[in-house]
Amino acid sequence: MGMREVLCEEMINLMEKDEKVVFIDADLASANGTLPIRKRFPERGLDAGISEQNMAGMASGMSAYGLKPYICTFTAFSTRRICDQIAISMAYAKQNVKIIGTDSGITAQLNGGTHMSMEDIGVLRSIPDVMIVEVADEVELKKALPVIDEHYGVVYLRMVRKDSPKVYEDDYEFKLFENHTVREGSDVAIFTNGIMISEALKAAEELKKEGINAKVVNVHTIKPLNRESIIETLKETGCAVTAENHNVLGGLFSAISEVAASEVQVPVKAVGVMDHFGEVGKLDFLMEKYNMTYKTIVEKAKEAIACKNK
Repeated sequence: MGMREVLCEEMINLMEKDEKVVFIDADLASANGTLPIRKRFPERGLDAGISEQNMAGMASGMSAYGLKPYICTFTAFSTRRICDQIAISMAYAKQNVKIIGTDSGITAQLNGGTHMSMEDIGVLRSIPDVMIVEVADEVELKKALPVIDEHYGVVYLRMVRKDSPKVYEDDYEFKLFENHTVREGSDVAIFTNGIMISEALKAAEELKKEGINAKVVNVHTIKPLNRESIIETLKETGCAVTAENHNVLGGLFSAISEVAASEVQVPVKAVGVMDHFGEVGKLDFLMEKYNMTYKTIVEKAKEAIACKNK
């Protein structure tokens, strides 16, 4: 199954188990593959139309009356467009709302710059009491949803809408707040998540050919960050690279650098969108344009190691 099919199936599972779960979309059920939810639960599978702020307000009100609303749309509309509602109606009001953002970062592809949110993580990181989780593939999405459902509060789940490179096998166990080491190594750490994990693993293979052992860490829970785990890894490797499908300002690079600067003082290099808007293009083209492939990760890893050895 693809990401959309897993999202739909797991939401139906949650709604079958708990009649308080409500799913609301903003006229994108067809694009996000969630139309079957409406057919299965016509009273709890709702369409707010192209009015995302109203959707957020609806969800906040439902939460106040004891329901467990999930809202779902593209990341650009599930964060940037409803930022005030997330801050005030959800987080400040201590409501229990889950936000699902699809088509993360450059994976919006042909929908272009208006539909690409390069800043969503940065925006939500600065709002208190908002948890941020980014999933890598179908398996991690399947494992993460029921875990997130058990957490009371505002959670932003960031995911790609179409197929994502396979990272995990079916026996993978998703643990909220805990970083997951995908590959062991001691010379440099590559902190990453989402679609960038596959690029990080390719980079690690290339580095191995040159005698460099890279540790690849999936930081799926971006907020709250597991600082202890980050500190331990930075001490082990002495340097790091971050690889993210997001603006390097405010996202994973900022989060890891904050820990490094205050706790360990080791060099950290960034791979991601370097403070640019998005544009129309296929994913392969955009990965090259924004220097987000494994080749750039290899280059930055070598730079980090060189800084460490000075």
